[in-house]
Amino acid sequence: MNTNIDILRLHKSRRAVAPVIATLLLVAIAVVGGAIVFAYAQGFFSSSQISGKPTIEAVKIVGYDARAVDIIVNQNGANFGAGSGGDTDALKEVGENISVFIKNDSVQAITLSELRFGGSVYQFANPAPATVSALADGTYTIAGIGGGTVPDLISTSSVAEIQPGQTGSIVLALSEDMKSGRDTQFKITTTNGAVFVGTVVVGQQSG
Repeated sequence: MNTNIDILRLHKSRRAVAPVIATLLLVAIAVVGGAIVFAYAQGFFSSSQISGKPTIEAVKIVGYDARAVDIIVNQNGANFGAGSGGDTDALKEVGENISVFIKNDSVQAITLSELRFGGSVYQFANPAPATVSALADGTYTIAGIGGGTVPDLISTSSVAEIQPGQTGSIVLALSEDMKSGRDTQFKITTTNGAVFVGTVVVGQQSG
């Protein structure tokens, strides 16, 4: 009789131990799986941080020359060539130029994908004009920069690119007549989607 009782107790104890072992095995598997996922994620993010490029872009619009004069200036106050501003009357007319000074405070070069002035879209002039006075209506170029072509130091790049830390002048040839004293929005968008907006008062100079 005692033997039968002992066998029954042993059988019950084995049945009680089995769920405990199963639970421990599940916990162990979960811990190991979590450790593997964590290690993989750490490696992935570390490699991404090492190989990835910063995408934060910072651009300042530091001034402009939108005067109705024959010769406008660049960001350093130096004159562009003869006829760079347009004619000598008091109007700012289609085909006449405006210069907007911008500085790239980013740690990498920025490339413009779109430029709007007064709501109109302007196209980057490629190939670059010989002088800013040769810009076609509704186009723009980047001038006043080191390494640019003489005399107006126009960028010869095939894209509208500004190097890190560089200050340059975006010169655009108006696609429509504009009234002096008019506040006009100047808006640029980079290839990374960053948008920078400023206001230009037609007929005036700032910076």
